[in-house]
Amino acid sequence: MKRWRWKMTALALAVLFIPVLVKQPMPSEPRQLKGVALADARHVEIAFQNRAQDLSLAGLLFVPEGDGPFLAAVVIHGSGTSRRDNRWYLTLTKHLQDNGIVVLLPDKRGSEKSEGDWRTSGFEDLATDTRAAIEYLRAQRSVPLSGIGVIGMSQGGWIAPIVARQVDDLSFLVSMVGSVVTPREQLLYEENHNLRQVGFLPGISNLLAYVGSANVRYLAQPELYELIVDYDPLPYWRDNSIDSLVLFGADDTNVPSAESARRLTSLENPHIRVEVYDGSGHALESPRGMGDSIIRTDALDEISEFIHGTGLN
Repeated sequence: MKRWRWKMTALALAVLFIPVLVKQPMPSEPRQLKGVALADARHVEIAFQNRAQDLSLAGLLFVPEGDGPFLAAVVIHGSGTSRRDNRWYLTLTKHLQDNGIVVLLPDKRGSEKSEGDWRTSGFEDLATDTRAAIEYLRAQRSVPLSGIGVIGMSQGGWIAPIVARQVDDLSFLVSMVGSVVTPREQLLYEENHNLRQVGFLPGISNLLAYVGSANVRYLAQPELYELIVDYDPLPYWRDNSIDSLVLFGADDTNVPSAESARRLTSLENPHIRVEVYDGSGHALESPRGMGDSIIRTDALDEISEFIHGTGLN
């Protein structure tokens, strides 16, 4: 009986791991994508208060040349710690600044010069930081503004529709590669893709992804996981009345872009425009053979044109 059990265990392990040995895909050539450095964009350092949660926050303000009035965008960061020298955010910021749009790029709570801890903060908590940034822009008098909106990048796309529900008179909302499924579903998608990349067959990768996404991430950050794992952004999008542009990369391996786009379009909300860019992944980078920008130029142009279009309404 023991020998039979050993044979069955060996067979199960073979079923799981032989695909890894015999079906390794050829890795893609690494790419050196280009982005904007902080020194290349004119900015000033600012500080403001989140009075709702008694936090001192900081960030950078990027103002275009000219007298204004300007439209302004508050950026909502993706997951993890934010850095002021992150070229992904700065590439978008510099493009908007060059196209006459003010950008407030905050330090995410618990990052750089902002107080707090994002590791123990749910999306509703982080939304209060964005509201504080909007209040700062509305209160300041040095830069004349004609309207204020938000741009959620990656995880920030989960937070942006929360802000839109809570803040009056937002001019626009942009979600850039932000998921429209729950964090639980996204983690499952991401783990499944990673396993398929190293050769696991679909049925096996689905099973292992379920175990991996639920347990590995929970053990790594249990408190944060419990706060966000079942958050569903769809009700916020269903009720959204702000002119919104939602961008996805068709080849995104972090966010299930096809399913996210399907869920949004199924709402038939006239305020939401959805675009899926072929050949781009989670950074919305230039497709291979079509440049080396960390964010593709046609997507950058679409964002700035959309923001200016909302200012005409």
